[in-house]
Amino acid sequence: MHLKGKTALVAGATRGGGRGIAVELGAAGATVYVTGRTTRDRTSEYGRPETIEDTAELVERAGGVGIPVSVDHLVSEEVRALVDRIRDERGRLDVLVNNIWGGEHLFEFDKTVWEHDLDKGLRLLRLAVDTHLVTAHHALPLLIERPGGLLIEVTDGTTEYNARHYRNSPFYDVAKTAVNRMAWVHAKDLEKYGAAAVSLTPGWMRSEMMLDVFGVTEENWRDAVAREPHFAISETPRYLGRAAAALAGDPDRARWNGRSVSSGELAKEYGFTDLDGSQPDAWRYIPEVQDAGKPADASNYR
Repeated sequence: MHLKGKTALVAGATRGGGRGIAVELGAAGATVYVTGRTTRDRTSEYGRPETIEDTAELVERAGGVGIPVSVDHLVSEEVRALVDRIRDERGRLDVLVNNIWGGEHLFEFDKTVWEHDLDKGLRLLRLAVDTHLVTAHHALPLLIERPGGLLIEVTDGTTEYNARHYRNSPFYDVAKTAVNRMAWVHAKDLEKYGAAAVSLTPGWMRSEMMLDVFGVTEENWRDAVAREPHFAISETPRYLGRAAAALAGDPDRARWNGRSVSSGELAKEYGFTDLDGSQPDAWRYIPEVQDAGKPADASNYR
């Protein structure tokens, strides 16, 4: 329980990686504020069944304190009110995880900027970039009041990989690359206050939505490998969560300031595993096997 007494805000914790991070921070003893737009009374345009209340309950079962708060992170006043509440109730913020996304139904694969639906593309950028900036604007002043604060910017792809590869569409590419850069920029500002910022990416994550795409569950996910052999390198959202918890619990976390890291890289550094005891390293596998056109074989990468 190395995070007992600590306060975390996981912005965008309804499902997927945000939920995995919230649960693992809770398992480490933290009090975790979990935010999103889908509650048991109201859903977002995703139309998904997962809710922030569900996530908070999972945090509690893991051993932490989960506090669900309905927030649209594009609305400045809602984010300001959230941070004011954290200050009033806890008096501190030790970890901020910017995981807001919301663009799964908005990006169009392999379409140029002139072919891509413009309204969808601009909405994606608002959800994936503006939300992070709005949240950082309001939450970081509380984070830096105590030395040792940590900002984790969650994205898709490392800085190195994204710099060399086209990521699906112009809008998706810009969004995910921007978040990597955002972490680097915030790191320059935060280090003056004894705080750190890190960009963190999962590998091929078996989120609720991804499992649905393949028509499988977490229990039988390997059945999807027959359809997509490279899915063998996939990982659970909790693996990303353990990466975040490891960073938050490292007394020397400042050594990562400004870095772009992956769940697989941090697993090797800290020794944690995914739920099945493996250590998938997707961002080594993808360029060495998948992008290289080699037959799918994750045996040396997990």
